[in-house]
Amino acid sequence: MTDMPLILSRRGFLASACCAAAMPLVTPLAYAEMPGDNRYVAIILRGAMDGLDLVQPYGDPALRIARPELALGADQGLIDLDSFFGLNPVAAPLMPLWKAGELGFVHAVSTPYRNMRSHFDGQDILEAGGMNLGDKDSGWLNRALSLTNTPVKAIDISSAREIILSGPNPADVWSPRADMAMGSDEVGFLVRLYQSDPQFAAVLKEAIGIDQYTDLLYKQQKRGDGVKDAAKMAASLLKERYRIASFSITGWDTHVQQKSNFANAARNLTDAILTLRDELGPDAWRKTAVVAMTEFGRTVRQNANAGTDHGTGGCCIIAGGAIRGGHVYGKWPGLKDENLLDNRDLNPTGDVRAVAAALLSKQFGLSAAALTGTVFPGLSQDDRPQYI
Repeated sequence: MTDMPLILSRRGFLASACCAAAMPLVTPLAYAEMPGDNRYVAIILRGAMDGLDLVQPYGDPALRIARPELALGADQGLIDLDSFFGLNPVAAPLMPLWKAGELGFVHAVSTPYRNMRSHFDGQDILEAGGMNLGDKDSGWLNRALSLTNTPVKAIDISSAREIILSGPNPADVWSPRADMAMGSDEVGFLVRLYQSDPQFAAVLKEAIGIDQYTDLLYKQQKRGDGVKDAAKMAASLLKERYRIASFSITGWDTHVQQKSNFANAARNLTDAILTLRDELGPDAWRKTAVVAMTEFGRTVRQNANAGTDHGTGGCCIIAGGAIRGGHVYGKWPGLKDENLLDNRDLNPTGDVRAVAAALLSKQFGLSAAALTGTVFPGLSQDDRPQYI
């Protein structure tokens, strides 16, 4: 038996089972007998979310000059947050969370990535959590699993393993897609085949258990693969023995006609956060921290297609009862030409990894040395941030 961690999914389990008949390749899952109550959700916003559109610095006069079509005013529904920043009205359903201190934003942040502005490279660095493109042997959320005081179960709601939870520590993968279900004949065959293998039989039992649980969760409803489905599944599993979950939201690459395309993605993000809150329930939500982060921001100036191009500095969203929301955090660099990075981008004044690290520290007691040495190599942490 190798030391390869199990990545559990319906499709992956069946494929592994067939291979294992000739040579076992899968190790059993590690479970926490008594997991703590704190929960952590990481949402990857794939495509480079425009933080200047979601949380607009309307108090900076340069915004309207740079974005004559994208900058909003109160007459266009922009929701004032603090007399300087305003929330895009498509995210208006989140305002009760903001007022309750369960939603916040950290502006002008980025990963260390500064090169060709490739989505793939940017996402690899974001999920790996290192300083360089080559640092992607494992994901930062996977490395954090080995540092918690007690074992913590983690799951990636995805049809395939993503970098963020890849690595040496056991982590599960599950898909809300209905076309990946195991039939009763397949289950029966595997039960008979591996009844004499206690380790593999235990893995199979867990796979069937999650499948039965998700069937109960959806009941007669059609199981979909949308954002709300992922958030619903994540929340439901977090109410059981899981304490860490991750999933992705796509659609943020808004080079053309940004108003409509951005609105669709922002509604998905809004739905995801509210679904997590509703499905977790008040008690679990009170002990939950959510961080939504993107690979890089977008250009300050809009382009000729009423969109924006790949940039650098962006905005990170935090939510949950475990955070101190109701504020837009971060050091604002300004949008005048002389303040921009490379005369085009929001100049990052903070490291987005520091946000994820601070919430990990709060939720699971990870030390500063562990966070900067193992989880996020090369990260420099300042004083305790105000949002935890």
